[in-house]
Parts: sequence; structure tokens; C-alpha cells
Amino acid sequence: MPRIDRPASVTQVSRRRFLAAGAATLPAVVLGGSRPAFAATVQTSGVAPAALAGFDNVLKTYVAERRISCAQLAITKNGKLVLARGYRYSDDPAVPSVSPTSLFRVASLSKHITAVAIMRLAQDGRLDLGTSVAALLGLSTAADARLADVTVWRLLQHTGGWDRDISGDLLYMDHTIARSLGVSLPITRDHIIQYAGGRPLDFAPGSRYAYSNYGYMLLGMIVEKVSGMSYESYVRQQILAPVGISRLRLGRTLESQAAPGEVVYESDVTSRTVTDASGTVVPAPYGAFSMENRGPGGGWLASAVDLVRFARVLDAPGAVLNSTSIGRMLAKPETGVTESGSWYGAGLWVRQVTGHLNTWHDGSLPGTYSYTARLQNGFTYAAIFNRREETGSPDFNVLSPRINAEIGKVTTWPTTDLFPRYF
Repeated sequence: MPRIDRPASVTQVSRRRFLAAGAATLPAVVLGGSRPAFAATVQTSGVAPAALAGFDNVLKTYVAERRISCAQLAITKNGKLVLARGYRYSDDPAVPSVSPTSLFRVASLSKHITAVAIMRLAQDGRLDLGTSVAALLGLSTAADARLADVTVWRLLQHTGGWDRDISGDLLYMDHTIARSLGVSLPITRDHIIQYAGGRPLDFAPGSRYAYSNYGYMLLGMIVEKVSGMSYESYVRQQILAPVGISRLRLGRTLESQAAPGEVVYESDVTSRTVTDASGTVVPAPYGAFSMENRGPGGGWLASAVDLVRFARVLDAPGAVLNSTSIGRMLAKPETGVTESGSWYGAGLWVRQVTGHLNTWHDGSLPGTYSYTARLQNGFTYAAIFNRREETGSPDFNVLSPRINAEIGKVTTWPTTDLFPRYF
């Protein structure tokens, strides 16, 4: 069986610490055991050829174990879409059916979309990746002169100097920022920048890696500054349209603002709303964080078939990025590689295997878990869910090995391309 990568965790702090403590070895049935049982069956839509039934069964088992009501799986082999499935597992008639093109929040899978946009601007000669972000966006360096050393490259590779384990994740600090600045909720990106600009960096830019949602918010603002367009318009017109993707759009915070065809999100967590100063306690997916502020780092809506289609940007140089830009996007950062030999390129984790650079990433928000991997031998997949594990093992720790185990079992891959059915 070919070597398949398992991802590094880039999810929330409590989840990373749980994994580091070794609790990720708990079986899935224990992790989901606190939820009440119900008499649902897994309903499917789309196409799963008999030769790929193993992958389909992995998802059916996974959503049943975790009682996830909405999910998707899409697989490509050598550029052809060979499996496209929607899954519904619920006894609640209010939960709609899920098709292969239903829209989900994809959380941090938004980051490689933003990274491609930045690389395209650089490819077109409109942006130097070594430019100081402070100079480019007019950010004050009064609180920390080292901010001048934060370059576009360092934002892309999470080496800018912000560490959410030390000073908190600025995209989840709405109440703190509003109180500190004396402004009313909801806060804007400019408020977040004002608050961040009054605090020192957590480490010297370029000295180490620390995952930063704030850095990717700044990258979205750079896209707007350089292109003269809104971030969403630039991405949809210059990045998505050339590869035939039209469904992707930025999500909104409230359930009443959901896009047509968007699933509902489920979470056991509640929190005070960030949409106003009422203090109303709301379900975490609908008001505990701002989707509008998260945009470039975690705000896109997509389907799994859209995500595997987007992999064409890296697999087929020319339409969006040329081979030089792709190489730069996947290049090792100045901080080098991890102990496992992987590294964070621009919006994706990367590992060298024989003859190929494998790439992967996961995304996690209350009510969302997403994962995509682009592996050797022409195999790419994406899976999205409307629930994540609120405590315990990050979801990929169970999902990814199960998918990987099925790859070597396929003796004959389907040759029919399902992309024309969905695009």
C-alpha cells in the first residue's frame, strides 16, 4: 500500500492539547456515547460505484457513530470525479436531505483558497510576497516595531508573530475587543486590527510557526488592497471561475442568513452572541463567532465536489497558477520542517513522498468539520460534516486512517468522470 499522510492538527487549542495528552486513542463509540440514541438510518444521494463501496461505508459508519446529520464525500482519481455522495443521518424531519452539491461551511479549508489568490496576484506581478504587511496595509508599528518584519510570506506560512496559545485567537475575541475599544458589537475587521495593533507580537516574525486566523484575515485585506476588488469578488472571478466553480460563496453568521442549499449546523455548545450587545445565549454555530470577519481564513461555503474540483489548481498548471507559482505555494518555510518531515506551505500542510508532494488541511468550527487531502497516485478527497467533536479526538484522527486504508483495497478504479453531472 502506498504511503499516505496523516494530518497535523491545526484545530482549536483545547483539541490540540487533548491530542497531545494521548486521549485521541479513545474509540469513536466512546467519544460519541453521551448523545441520546435515536432510530435513524443513513440516507444517501449521489453516486458511489461498487468498486468504491469501501469509501462509502467508511462515511456511513462514521456519521452513524457520531450521529452526524449531514455529511458529504467526494473523491477524484487522476483528475476525474469518481465518487460524489451526500449523507443524511437524522430522525428529525426538519433536517433536509443532503445532495453532493449542498453547501457547508468549510472553516479553515478557506485558507488555501486565499493562498491561491495571493499567489495569483504575485504571479501577475501585482504583489511582492516579501513586502511588509504593515507597509502594505498601513498598520501602525508603535506597539511593536517587529510588526514591520511581518511579510506576506510569513502570513501565508503562519510565522507572523501571533500565537493564539499565548494571546488568544483574535477572531474569537469579539467581546474582549469591543470592551477594550469601547465600541458596540458587532465588531469589524478594522476593530480587530486596531486591537491587535495595540499589543506586542508573541514572537519574532519568521522565528517559528504558530497557526493564525488573524494572519489570514489580513491576507484577505491584502487581496482587496492590491486587486481593487472585494475579496469575494476577486476570488470568484479570478480563482474559481477559471476552474468552473460557481457555487462557492462566503457564509453568514445567522441561520436566517443561510445561503440557498446550505445545511444546518449542530453543536452542543452555546455562547453569548457576538452580533449585538444583548448578551443573548445562542447555539454556537449561529452567533458565537462572526463568519463575516472570518472570511479569508474560515468563511467560505462549498461542497465536497467543489473542493476536489479546486484541487485542479495544483494538479493542472495554467488555468489559475503556473508551475512556478505552485512550487512557491508548496515550498518549505524559513522555519524548516516538523519532526515528522511535514511543513506548512501556503494554506496547506505538505509532505514529500516519492515522486509527489502530498497536501492536506482540516477545518473546524462549532457545527463544522472539514478535511481534504491530495495524495500520491492521483487520489484526492474531501469530506465535510455539520458537526464536530466538541471534546476529545480531532475528527481526522479516526476518519483519515479509515479512508487511507481503503485506497489500497481498490483493484479497478472507475473511469467515468462525474464532474459533468455536477458542474
